[in-house]
Amino acid sequence: MYLVMYYLTLSIYVIGAYLINAAGMGDKITLFSDMIVFSSYAMQVIMSFLMLAIIFMMLPRAQVSAERINEVLDTEPSMKDGNLKTKNVKEIGTVEFKNVYFKYPDADEYLLKDISFKVNRGETVAFIGSTGSGKSTLINLVPRFYDVTKGEVLVDGINVKDYQNESLNNKIGYVPQSAVMFNGTVSSNVAYGDNGKPKPSKEKIKEAVKVAQAEDFVAKMEDTYDAHIAQGGTNISGGQKQRLAIARAIARDPEIYIFDDSFSALDYKTDVILRQDLKKYTKDATNLIVAQRIGTIMNADKIVVLDKGECVGIGTHQELLKECQVYKEIALSQLSKEELANK
Repeated sequence: MYLVMYYLTLSIYVIGAYLINAAGMGDKITLFSDMIVFSSYAMQVIMSFLMLAIIFMMLPRAQVSAERINEVLDTEPSMKDGNLKTKNVKEIGTVEFKNVYFKYPDADEYLLKDISFKVNRGETVAFIGSTGSGKSTLINLVPRFYDVTKGEVLVDGINVKDYQNESLNNKIGYVPQSAVMFNGTVSSNVAYGDNGKPKPSKEKIKEAVKVAQAEDFVAKMEDTYDAHIAQGGTNISGGQKQRLAIARAIARDPEIYIFDDSFSALDYKTDVILRQDLKKYTKDATNLIVAQRIGTIMNADKIVVLDKGECVGIGTHQELLKECQVYKEIALSQLSKEELANK
């Protein structure tokens, strides 16, 4: 089509030049004007055919894309929403795993094998293990990002599969590994979400930011709590994003806090102060913490040690140092024997 268009233009100019050259002086201007007009009309006709050709090229692509979109929209969710609401629960703030096995769809081997433990209200339970041991996967079964393959996960004594997703989510304050920030202000990011309660007040937002140890850098920002946060938090550091994400979970005031390696970007000093303030603030809530640092979890009420998807130890820091070889190896890789003895 482009070849035809350019050859046609060239042909019009060649013929026009021949005719203008052969014409008399009075007719040259008229012939020149006719040549330009004819060339413009010819280009419009050719461009129309060119656009038509492009449409025929794009149509099959659009059709295939539409079919793919419809496949997603027509897919039946594998996780069915339950009918139970939070008003019908007998316990508050408890999380229990009963003989839980889990493997991803189409996987041959189980990632988690026979995990059983219970967390009571007000307890802090930490999860530690080597990379790929299944810590994050285990914790993600509580908000039902995945459904267990075998066994049960109970929240407040009821299987998570029986809850309405909204009711289950309203019980949980979740802080993921990669903190997510939205385009808006500091206040709008901390108050983001709806958990069936009134929106957090300004005082509640400030309190959550203070507990999350974000007050210092927020106060230094222009417009403080009304300071702009870019999409994805590209205008703040990784540690600042994590602290604001923790503040968001605190502002929800949930029954259960889930911290999925949420302290990794913090320096040790900030980590210690944050955990101390957090423990005071969330003393009536259940805390589930996934961490890599021994210092982050050593004061937890229980520590669950995972190795290749299996629970190889449950106990306090001192108990596991004596009884669990895997935990001892992790501890010695981060702290010396003298440091562990002092702690």
